[in-house]
Parts: sequence; C-alpha cells; structure tokens
Amino acid sequence: MRKLLAAVLLFSFAAPADEGQVKLKEGAGKDLVVGHCVICHSLDYIPMNSVFLDKKGWEATVNKMVKVMGAPVPPEDLPRIQEYLVTQYGKK
Repeated sequence: MRKLLAAVLLFSFAAPADEGQVKLKEGAGKDLVVGHCVICHSLDYIPMNSVFLDKKGWEATVNKMVKVMGAPVPPEDLPRIQEYLVTQYGKK
C-alpha cells in the first residue's frame, strides 16, 4: 500500500513533457494526431518510430493503442490518424 501511495504522489508532482519542442510535419490529420496521441505519450515517439514503420506498421500501432492500450480515439478518427502517420512518417 505504501508503494502505491508513493507512486501516486510521485506521479501527481511530475512535470508534464514539454510538447512545445516537438514539431510534427504539417498535413491533413495532424490535429487529430496531436489531440489524441499526446493524451497517453509524448509526440516525439512519432518521428522516432518513423524509421521503422511502414503503412502496415503504423496501422498495427494505432490499432494496438486503441484496442490493447485503451486509447480513447473515436473509430471515425482512426483512418485519418493512420493516413497522416503513413503519409508524413511512413518508412519509405
């Protein structure tokens, strides 16, 4: 119980990531990516993973975030998010 309380307190006082430094490429769907992805993780994961992920990889990653990790993304936004990531950050 003490460890759980310590973890909660530490998380409560942790400084949020400075997303102002992360600049994603302009493109259709960027607003959805920024709005949904930053809820769970830093946006710097997107350019970091771009060297590894092609279309299938980005689609699998987005689906995993929603279905496994529980990201609260409306189903109607998924195609536009995936298209943005593939177009702007897909492995060529």
